[in-house]
Amino acid sequence: MTDQPTATRPGEALDLSRLQAYLLEHFPDARGSLEVLQFPRGFSNLTYLLRLGEQELVLRRPPFGVNIKTAHDMGREYRILSALWPVYPRVPRPLLYCADESVLGAPFYLMERLHGVILRTEPPAGMTPALMRGVCEAALEALVELHSLDYRQAGLADLGKPEGYAQRQVRGWTERYQKARTEDIPGMERAMTWLAANLPAESGAALIHNDFKYDNLILDPNNITRVLAVLDWEMATLGDPLMDLGTTLGYWAEADDPPGLKRFGLTYLPGNLRRAELVEAYAARTGRDVSNMLFYYVFGLFKVGVIMQQIYARFQKGLTQDERFGMLIHLIREAGQKIEKALGTGKI
Repeated sequence: MTDQPTATRPGEALDLSRLQAYLLEHFPDARGSLEVLQFPRGFSNLTYLLRLGEQELVLRRPPFGVNIKTAHDMGREYRILSALWPVYPRVPRPLLYCADESVLGAPFYLMERLHGVILRTEPPAGMTPALMRGVCEAALEALVELHSLDYRQAGLADLGKPEGYAQRQVRGWTERYQKARTEDIPGMERAMTWLAANLPAESGAALIHNDFKYDNLILDPNNITRVLAVLDWEMATLGDPLMDLGTTLGYWAEADDPPGLKRFGLTYLPGNLRRAELVEAYAARTGRDVSNMLFYYVFGLFKVGVIMQQIYARFQKGLTQDERFGMLIHLIREAGQKIEKALGTGKI
């Protein structure tokens, strides 16, 4: 049931000799030869398992073939983990940051390896509706806990600018989509105009993850309804917590949704809250006004579509050899269809 690495993908191998020399310099008690495997999921920053003798470490680095330093800032991600680890008991312990690009060709950082269950496209054996509800509730609690965190006390008050966050996000993701667009998708086109015309009032500030979904959670293998850690903090910032919830809703497929977007998790299985129920439960725990949730849901779908569009555009240009990326165009079209349905019905 635990998440296991495999051999590194073509074009994503690391320089073992340089990396081993670097590790032995900074972990003098380590012994043995270096073995590197890769965690095969995820579409953005790359994650590897390093075995040096009996020691296990996890390495994160930017994807090959990208030059978007702000989107793949390893130093920023490491800083967030370092600030969170003492105050938010749901992150892996960060160990070391390397800004020297001569080692691997890009900055990277190392963190502890946590053993646990990550929900991917297939449920673990014995996943009953009751267990699924427990996982759903635990994920919601982890998100609420994050949004309730005192980010100033954690030393993250300068991580972002909460004022005007929604407006900047709509503008920024619109610009990213226009730059990466490979075909016209009506729902995505409509979302750009509708979001800009329906910006909500400010709803407060919180530390937000910006990619909070099942396959970014490590669950306790001894109690799957307990979240051990939240992964992939590359897009975390200070902003509107309802925008964070909207992103989660963008990934939150239900049983009658198109099949492709169900690849992002098992939220469609019996036992999960439906999107509207999840919003109600979040509001009950936080006291936040969720009356304008259609905006945040449409934004979440649009953002998910843009992320996939950027990756698909890189694949089309030959900047990545990962064959999984070729099918993303179908998921982008599905995101567009869901946007059109939401705007047509006024429901999430």
